[in-house]
Amino acid sequence: MNKHLITFFAATLVAGAAFASETPASVDARKCKAEYPKASLLNEEQGAVTMAFLVSTSGDVVESKVEKSSGFKNLDKAALKALTACKFTPGKKDGAVAQTWTKVDYVWAL
Repeated sequence: MNKHLITFFAATLVAGAAFASETPASVDARKCKAEYPKASLLNEEQGAVTMAFLVSTSGDVVESKVEKSSGFKNLDKAALKALTACKFTPGKKDGAVAQTWTKVDYVWAL
């Protein structure tokens, strides 16, 4: 049985001497799953990929990148492609909806 685990990390933005409160965007992991690449299944590849997403105020991904590879290009590409297509809940800055970066770890396990 294939299982995937997605975890999210919160970020706090420090601006000058004042602290600005930032809540990163989030995504519903139950509605947003990547399909295990067939070649990766055959090769029994597993690992965790850390990605960063710039999410617009409407919840769409504006920019995405792999910050730490799983060690397998197929797994990294599949996770990035699937999560980029997902609808996120926008983040907030100082209580107002804003474009924010959020990090997502996607764990591929057989």
